[in-house]
Amino acid sequence: MREITSSPFFGITLCVFTYTFYQRLQHRFHTPLLNPMLWTVVTIIAVLQLFGIPIEDFNQGGDIISLFLSPATAVLAVSIFNQLSVLKKNLLPILGGCFVGAVTSITSVILLSKAFGLEEQIQTALIPKSVTTPIAMAVSEQMGGLVPVTVAAVVVTGIIGCVCTPFLLRVLRIKDPVTAGIAIGACSHALGTTKAIEISETHGAMSGIAIGMSGILTVLITLFL
Repeated sequence: MREITSSPFFGITLCVFTYTFYQRLQHRFHTPLLNPMLWTVVTIIAVLQLFGIPIEDFNQGGDIISLFLSPATAVLAVSIFNQLSVLKKNLLPILGGCFVGAVTSITSVILLSKAFGLEEQIQTALIPKSVTTPIAMAVSEQMGGLVPVTVAAVVVTGIIGCVCTPFLLRVLRIKDPVTAGIAIGACSHALGTTKAIEISETHGAMSGIAIGMSGILTVLITLFL
């Protein structure tokens, strides 16, 4: 058993097949409650716990999957390029929206951490929760936060964004693709952007722009904390 689980193919196969299963399930039932990312994470944790598989064994393949995170984020540039005219037309609102999103995210973390009496190190780890993982990890490490907590917070934030996006857009009656895309990217980074891309190319492009802008603004703001 250990010979199988310690192979890089175990982690890769478990991730790919589990995600594919839930993705097809979601396409069949068309409900945000069957978010593939959410249930893939839950299922993998359950499998590791049930069979007593060390996380180190899973990471032999899981780390290879993680290598594609930055390239996958960079690929969003294709959608952004296709919507370049929209970006130029709405540059100031986009910058303003990303700035407000970054400030709101950081401020809410600080206030809620104080309210619930969280340790300084935990608070610091949660501050970059709304930006993409590579940037969030770098910011957390630089500020002295717990990087594993940061990664978990980023994943949870993104999953919540994926699940809640269709509902919130409908309830708040947000129909403008630029407004919706910036809001999604600024709040729930790449995971939210996957949902934005499903809505339309313009939603996805604007969300992709918000990922980069919000990441840069978060880094700059944290320099003063």
